[in-house]
Amino acid sequence: MNLLLDFRILLLGLWLGAACFFSFAVAPGAFGVLPSRELAGLVVNRTLTIVNYSGIGIGAILLASSYVSRQNVNRIKLWLEQGFLLILTAACAFGHFVISAKLSDLRGQIGRPIDEVGTDDPLRLAFNDLHGYLVTILMTAMIAAVAAFFLLARRARNINNL
Repeated sequence: MNLLLDFRILLLGLWLGAACFFSFAVAPGAFGVLPSRELAGLVVNRTLTIVNYSGIGIGAILLASSYVSRQNVNRIKLWLEQGFLLILTAACAFGHFVISAKLSDLRGQIGRPIDEVGTDDPLRLAFNDLHGYLVTILMTAMIAAVAAFFLLARRARNINNL
């Protein structure tokens, strides 16, 4: 069963790497080099959609596979792992299907580039709040992924030391 555990660690590491790359390279890079913030927002939104869908898929696969070969695993650590994976999956789903959907609706209501809207406009304030929530949700998913990653890595190390 080491192969399954290794595969689970790989999947989680891939998602975490993609999320970090998005957060620290793609998003700031798009706003730094594209000619308009509107275009940068479109690139970031499209890329975030991929990160969120992959988080939902990988989280679901990892949750389902956590029920395979549960013997010789500390139940509390297993529950923690499953809890962190559930947080990862739910955060990606909530971020995409709730917050991003509301942001998209709000962009439609605004009807022009967000930078053309006054900073005290209620729609702009709502946009800024939703953006902040989206960042918080993604960070929550990433922190949960890191915690699950370390739990899985520790289990793999314990198995290899037997």
